[in-house]
Amino acid sequence: MKKYLSVSLLVTIVYLPLSGFSWGAIGHRVVGQVAMNHMSKKANKNVMAALGKEDVAMVSNWMDFIKSESDKRHMNAWHYCSISDNGHYEGAPEEGDVNKMINQFVEELKTKNFSVDEQFALKSLIHLVGDVHQPLHVGNGTDRGGNDVKLKFFYSKSNLHRVWDSGMIDKQQLSYTEYAKWIDVTTQDEVGKWQSATVINWMEESVSYRESIYDIPEDKNLSYKYVHDHIHQVNLRLLQAGVRLAGILNEIYG
Repeated sequence: MKKYLSVSLLVTIVYLPLSGFSWGAIGHRVVGQVAMNHMSKKANKNVMAALGKEDVAMVSNWMDFIKSESDKRHMNAWHYCSISDNGHYEGAPEEGDVNKMINQFVEELKTKNFSVDEQFALKSLIHLVGDVHQPLHVGNGTDRGGNDVKLKFFYSKSNLHRVWDSGMIDKQQLSYTEYAKWIDVTTQDEVGKWQSATVINWMEESVSYRESIYDIPEDKNLSYKYVHDHIHQVNLRLLQAGVRLAGILNEIYG
């Protein structure tokens, strides 16, 4: 029994960094809450009915939770994509990526021709729209989206990907509803501009943050200055993700 547990733990430790988590639980729920703030009453009602009376915020982490199921591991590649530092996107690999799968699930929801079922497509779409707005989910193809960049966050061992997934968000010590209320300040012009952009545009936006993200001090300890310099970028990406998700769901369900 002890041997089994040790092997199981080792597999878990090896597997988790390879899969690459996205915005943490709070981040994804912030995206979901912002989306609900910008959805029509009809869209909110129809989406909740499709989800089985759950709301967008509460299903937003579903794709991360099911990573533990062996028959879902082929979905790991759907959470991210790669664009090299020279700005070249080579397209989705055979197993798919976040760009391919967002477009696929939007098409499925519009045509009602589902590869699995409506809930699967809807829950996946909600999560993946959040993922592509996390800048390190559009990786450079060399360091697993910053997972290989080992550092300290307020003197605790971490990595660059984790800092952007949840470190800076959790440091604010806000609930997801409080966080959404804090950042959800937009103009109609911004909403229109953001919702008219394509998924490729969203990916290019994430790449535009790359140089500043990797501007790490020599001691590799990220603390107050790094958070101060980057929290506005985190908040903008969460807000844009929520507004854009609302635009898609309004079009399909509103």
